[in-house]
Amino acid sequence: MIHPPGAVASAFIWSVTILFAVAGLFWLFETLVLARYRDDQETAYGPEDVQVRILTIGAEAVVQQTVDSLPASITDRHVIAEKPIAIDGAEVHVVPESFSCEAVRKGRAIEWARQTLSCDREYVLYLDEDSIVEEFDGLPDADVVQFSERPRYTGSWLAYFADVFRMGAQIEQHAFHRFRIPLFAWGGGIAIRKSLEDRVTWDWPTLVEDTAFLWRAAESESVSYALSPASFSNQAPPSLGEIFQQRRRWAAGNHQEASNLPLRYKLLAKSRSYVWAVAPIMPLITVGVTLSGLQLFCSGLLQVLSVSLALLMVAWFAIGLSQYDRLSLRSLPMFALVPLAVLVHSVGATAGLIAPPDDFHVTEKTTD
Repeated sequence: MIHPPGAVASAFIWSVTILFAVAGLFWLFETLVLARYRDDQETAYGPEDVQVRILTIGAEAVVQQTVDSLPASITDRHVIAEKPIAIDGAEVHVVPESFSCEAVRKGRAIEWARQTLSCDREYVLYLDEDSIVEEFDGLPDADVVQFSERPRYTGSWLAYFADVFRMGAQIEQHAFHRFRIPLFAWGGGIAIRKSLEDRVTWDWPTLVEDTAFLWRAAESESVSYALSPASFSNQAPPSLGEIFQQRRRWAAGNHQEASNLPLRYKLLAKSRSYVWAVAPIMPLITVGVTLSGLQLFCSGLLQVLSVSLALLMVAWFAIGLSQYDRLSLRSLPMFALVPLAVLVHSVGATAGLIAPPDDFHVTEKTTD
């Protein structure tokens, strides 16, 4: 005979399920009601209006691949490095050790470049060292233009599948132009109007410099946002340890920065952090209430909710696969890995809220 769990356990299971259900409904509202999927944004600025800045500590071979991927039409190219490296096709700048500001690590390098480099272009396009620019025709007329990403396998299939799962959930970015403050700035690259960058600056201590900049800009003035139809290819973390540290930094940084938002956005951002952190529990709850015969308050309703949320996770993974044109009958066995993909994607976030990192961990990159 299976004994029902205690009141505390029941309350916990119901709390997690309700929290996740509210987040799931909000995601459906974003993607089905608010989102703009069609490429209906006219290109207002061409490659000649863009200065590219690639951020790196000193991964010479990785950066060279990124520079080589840039279209010839982008001629204003800069690499911002922490140590001297030799790159063909771009001007290399080394951040001096003597430079000091409030920003740290990557943000410090970006702020040094903002203060130091001459730029007469309308936009600065920031790329990570591993961003492969597969397509670029120009930019719509927006203050901030986010490019989506297509993570590529670099050594860990579970880390790669976790990023495929993330790509499915992340299509909510198509709705961010409807918010006064977009909910995050993660992707393959981000283009910022130079005049906005100079007004806001990057001089802010944070673990998530892109999101922190976007939130600070949107709080201080009316900022237009667009998601480009183009996507860039970035490396998925090469190991489980690396994706754990990456997600831990992202979750902790977002949660910390959310404290500075207006109340309704603060509540939204922080609740989303909690949802991300408890996501690994949802598959266990689904199995528990459907297969084990647990007797809980309104067990039938809980079973419907938990199964529906599990199906939503499966849908995110399916959408992620579709981004790679890999959704087919041959991909069906991959769906057995959804619970593991959720775990790998989220367990670092759990750690980030429980034990935020004190420093900026740079995700290891590999040479393809």
